[in-house]
Amino acid sequence: MITAHLNPKEPVRTARMFIWKLTALSALPLAALAFSVMSEPTSAGATGLGRMDEPARRPPATGLGGKIAYCTYCHGPSGRGYYGFYTMPRLAGQSPDYIVRQLEAFVAGKRDRQLAVRLASVHNVSPSERAAVAKHFAGLLTSSASDGPLGDVATGRRIFNEGVPDANVPACLACHGPEAKGGGSIPRLAGQLPAYTQYQLNSWSKSRGEEANSSEETAVMSPIASNMTRSQVDAVAAYLNTLR
Repeated sequence: MITAHLNPKEPVRTARMFIWKLTALSALPLAALAFSVMSEPTSAGATGLGRMDEPARRPPATGLGGKIAYCTYCHGPSGRGYYGFYTMPRLAGQSPDYIVRQLEAFVAGKRDRQLAVRLASVHNVSPSERAAVAKHFAGLLTSSASDGPLGDVATGRRIFNEGVPDANVPACLACHGPEAKGGGSIPRLAGQLPAYTQYQLNSWSKSRGEEANSSEETAVMSPIASNMTRSQVDAVAAYLNTLR
C-alpha cells in the first residue's frame, strides 16, 4: 500500500509526489492528468507553463485531436512546457523533424527509460500521427522569455557564441544557429525551460540512453555535455531561456 504523508505547508508538491509513486506501479497516465489539474496558478503577468491560467480545453476522446490533447496534459495547452516534479520540455516552435525523431526514440525505448510511465504505450501514435502532432506543436507560438530564475546570462551568451576552446566545447550556434532555433533534426533551444536544459546536459547519457549515440547529431553532444561544468551548463540554460 502507498501512503501519502501530506505536508500542510506544501499540499500541491506532496500530492504530486504521491501521485508519481502511484503511477510508478501502473500503466495509467494518471500523473500527466494530475499535473494539469493540480497546477498552481501563476501570478498576474507571469507567462504560465501548462497551468491553470491557460483556457481549459476538453480533449476529444479519439482521433488526432485526442493525441494532441493528451500531449498538453504535461506540455501545456500551448506547448510551453511545465515546471513540476519532472520538468516537461517546451514543444512550441520546436523543429517537427526533431519531435518525430524523439517520439520514435520513445516508442523504441531508447530514451528516458527511467520514467514511471512507458511513453511508448501511453502515446501509441502511428507514424502519420507523429508527423501531424509534430507539425501542430511546431506551429505554435513560443511564449515570452524569462520563465524561470535566470543565472549568468552573459557567460551563457559567450559560451553559446564562442564555446569554451580550452575545454573542447564548440560554439552552440555552429549547429543550433545564431538564434538557437535549430532546424531539421537539430532541436530548437531558444526559449527552452532552464531546468530541462540543465537536466539534459548534466545527464546526457542517462536521459538519452541508446538514442545518445544513434545518430551523428546526438552522438556529437555526448563529449560536449561531459566537458561542460555545471556552472557553464547553468549559464547556457539561462541564456537560452531569454531567447524567443
